[in-house]
This record gives sequence, C-alpha cells and structure tokens, in this order.
Amino acid sequence: MVVTPQPMKSLAEARRLGVRVVPGTTVSALYQKAPHARALVVLAHGAGAGMTHPFMVAVADRLAEAGVSTLRFQFPYMEAGSKRPDRPAVAHAAIRAAVRKAAKLAPALPLFAGGKSFGGRMTSQAQALEPLPKVRGLVFLGFPLHPPEKPSVERAAHLSDIHIPLLFIQGTRDALARPALLRKVLKGLGKRASFWPIRDADHSFGVLVRSGRTSQEVLAEIADILGKWMKSGKLGRRPAEART
Repeated sequence: MVVTPQPMKSLAEARRLGVRVVPGTTVSALYQKAPHARALVVLAHGAGAGMTHPFMVAVADRLAEAGVSTLRFQFPYMEAGSKRPDRPAVAHAAIRAAVRKAAKLAPALPLFAGGKSFGGRMTSQAQALEPLPKVRGLVFLGFPLHPPEKPSVERAAHLSDIHIPLLFIQGTRDALARPALLRKVLKGLGKRASFWPIRDADHSFGVLVRSGRTSQEVLAEIADILGKWMKSGKLGRRPAEART
C-alpha cells in the first residue's frame, strides 16, 4: 500500500486570481500568502492533475508554514478540462504570465519558479529559451527525466542552457528518473544543481506503508528543503544518495 501526501488545515488561505496568458486566454490561479513570507515560488502542476490536486495543496500549505508564499496556476488545457497537455509553446507562455503576475503580487520577495513533474520541466524549458524575469532559481518536484521503462537523458539536454540555481527533489523509487542517469545529469550541471532524495518515495512522493514513513513526514521534509534552499541558494550536508 502506498500513502500519498495529503493537505492539512493551512495557516494561510489561498486567494483565487486570474492570469492572462494571451489575449482571449485567462487561467485560474491561487495565491497563498505566507505569514512573514521570505520568498515566493510559482508552482506549476503535473500533466495529469491541476493546481488543486491534494499534493499541490499540501505542498503550498507546508510552504506557507515555512514562510514561503506560493502562486499555483492552471495550464490552459487543464483550465479547459482537456486531458491532453498543451504544446510546449503554450505551456511556456502560461508560465511566463504566472511569473509576471507573481512579481507584481510581491515585488519585494525573492522569486522562484518550478513545479511538479511536467510543470517543472516546462518551467525549465521556458527558462532555457529565455530567462524568466526576476526568477532566482528553479525547483523540481520529481523531474520527469524519462518515460517509465524508457531510460534516457534527452529531456535534460536543455538544462545546460540554464544559468541560475536548480533544486531537484526526487523520490528514491521514482520510475521516471533512474538514479544513475540522474546522477549523470547532475554531474554535468555542476554547482548550479542541488539534489535532495526523498527516501522511499515514488514519482508522486507516495511512500509504502512498510517504509515506516508517513505522508506528513514526507511533506515536512520537502517543505523544509525548499525553504532552506530558497533562503540560502544551497543545501547543507547532503545525504549519501545525493552524492555524485
């Protein structure tokens, strides 16, 4: 049995907003302002679930407790109720619009961007093509390095064109990122990349009951690492699994 992260009652309520992507296309967004916020991160959802998926809600709630505000948003296909993800150019436009919105909401806060799986990869592609204004670093919650059972590093090729800090948080049982291949990618990125493995977690950060870990422990770890990294731009001593 796998236990997946679930939201708790938050200290900060999320405010619903609209983000204008292009003329005629506006998507929904949720701005969760943390008490005494010290950073703001734009979080894009994964391919199969939108910004209100329990994992996205849970991460935003935990980050609010850690002093990090979040702006979650819908990609246009999700807003329209479609199951087919947007073409990269459309996804990139939505990310840029969300980043612009975030910069206006909290101009004094350090700004970061990224997201879960597909959302994180689309954010890194957008950054590689043209730097996202004011964004200091990118965060990946389960970077989808390759499809299941089709190991490769092609999806990471564009990362070499990014020149701001990158944080990879990855489950040790993630079927979309074989450890040896991920280590190869991280080594190539050098000091720009920080990596934190979440023990016993899969691509959705679910953990097996027999692992002895709870979903709340996993969420706490993710939020703690995100908060520390955004504050300092680096991590402390990394666990053995992270070393390349």
